[in-house]
Amino acid sequence: MTFVVIENCIKCKYMDCVEVCPVDCFHEGPNMLVIDPEECIDCTLCEPECPVDAIYADDEVPEGQEQFLKLNEELSQDWPVITEVGDVPADADSWKGVPDKAQHLKR
Repeated sequence: MTFVVIENCIKCKYMDCVEVCPVDCFHEGPNMLVIDPEECIDCTLCEPECPVDAIYADDEVPEGQEQFLKLNEELSQDWPVITEVGDVPADADSWKGVPDKAQHLKR
């Protein structure tokens, strides 16, 4: 099992999860984070840290978010590893809880 970042992270990218990850499995894109499933050790530390409820176990991904399983795998190969909390987008709070953000994903 691994953990997956879903669309709730898009345009929020709070990064609270990054500091607790013991294996540096998070990768940073322009407006969201993803988890490398090959690096994730299923420690569960990141899930409760996310303030926008964007991290799920791969077998508990909400209905309609299944495409993020493959997306995390793909994008983690292209995006750089992030090991420290960076700057949160200035408008992150306004995107918190907004549904259907997948079309806003920047690769």
